[in-house]
Amino acid sequence: MGLTGMALAIDAGNSKTDVALVAADGNVLATARGGGFRPPVVGVERAVDVLAPLVAAVLAEAAGVAGPVDHLSAFLANADLPVEEARLTTEIARRGWAATVTVRNDTFALLRAGLPDDGEPVGVAIVCGAGINCVGLGRDGATTRFPSIGRISGDWGGGAHLADEALWCAARAEDGRGAPTELARALPAHFGLTTMRELIEALHLHEIPGHRRHELPPALFAVATAGDRLARTLVTRQAEEIALLARVALDRLGLLDEPTPVILGGGVLTARHPLLHNRLTQLLAEHAPKALPHVVTAPPVLGAALAALDQAGAGPGAYERVRRAWG
Repeated sequence: MGLTGMALAIDAGNSKTDVALVAADGNVLATARGGGFRPPVVGVERAVDVLAPLVAAVLAEAAGVAGPVDHLSAFLANADLPVEEARLTTEIARRGWAATVTVRNDTFALLRAGLPDDGEPVGVAIVCGAGINCVGLGRDGATTRFPSIGRISGDWGGGAHLADEALWCAARAEDGRGAPTELARALPAHFGLTTMRELIEALHLHEIPGHRRHELPPALFAVATAGDRLARTLVTRQAEEIALLARVALDRLGLLDEPTPVILGGGVLTARHPLLHNRLTQLLAEHAPKALPHVVTAPPVLGAALAALDQAGAGPGAYERVRRAWG
């Protein structure tokens, strides 16, 4: 790094944002956490406003650093298209927080956190949390990614999608339009209700806030583990989608025939539900047998910090320190 010997590492997700100030030797000087980062909802400028108090907080905590640091490494949710990355880069650079700025989709932070700190960065990362996304890096800087902006870009899965699918199946089971499933009892019971009709009304009238739907995937997995056919179908479909993303990304990069890390992250995957994890492992063994799946539980801001060290040309000791900071 340059004059200050410091960089800002940012991981901004839909529900929370982490900012860290990292020294060139790998010491984490300060951290801060704030709210979600949602430019599609509030616009680019207001989304970046969320970062401002967090940046100010870490700079103040680190002995009152006033001027711009050397580099800012930001991995941001909703930076799904290159044009979105460019707009966010322009807005963040305009704030004057760092001499140089790089912005990438936050799935690249998971990939960086899961890859070794030496050698050419080659691998694929799939995040399955509230949503689902996949990116990959190949030889000589080759990159592959998916738009991952919902159904219109062909996506299936993630916690929010699984919750909606479970609600759909349970509603139809109760009113007679669909096959019977224990989900029709388990989903209302999670909220202290008796029927799906009660749950539908409570969600529609906002008596249960919409964001609480994220509580439903664990109930889905519990019902699936108990043997419910429809619930198991949804979990199996999720495993198939993750394995398909991995295979397609590896194939695009020409890596199907060589041992390649496949980094897995996000709440749905880090929970390691046996039904999902075992089926996914089986599918990867069948369709991408050289893939080396690895679940990363460290926070994605670690990937942002490691990327900042990459930019600085840091030595091995720096990487070890920053990894220890996040376990």
